[in-house]
Amino acid sequence: MAIERTFSIIKPDATRRNLTGKINAKFEAAGLRIVAQRRIQMTETQAKKFYEVHAARPFYNDLVKFMTSGPVVVQVLEGENAVAKNREIMGATNPANADAGTIRKEFAESIEANSVHGSDSAENAAIEIGYFFAGADIVG
Repeated sequence: MAIERTFSIIKPDATRRNLTGKINAKFEAAGLRIVAQRRIQMTETQAKKFYEVHAARPFYNDLVKFMTSGPVVVQVLEGENAVAKNREIMGATNPANADAGTIRKEFAESIEANSVHGSDSAENAAIEIGYFFAGADIVG
């Protein structure tokens, strides 16, 4: 099994409810290590650039507005098959379809306010990590 890194965001709905520790405990219990972490207030410019892949979709403006509505925690997770493991721990995007015990099943308020973001591939993880962290910020 390959050790890899993935990118995670704990979204404004979760930081507002002080769920950062509970969410990170789920990552760590599943064998992922947090090797970089920062709490930020995402700017509109950052959110638009980060989510530009969705720019043509009808939910884009609402997504940008939501992601800038409060602090988020951006972080790098490391472990065996980190991308797939993180996605498993997060659960389905729609919390109604998420498995019991997943972050979204337990903590999401809605399909939009679903508490976490995670990279969908190793390639996108590298891009997303680089958007928020320099190499020296990551301490394994």
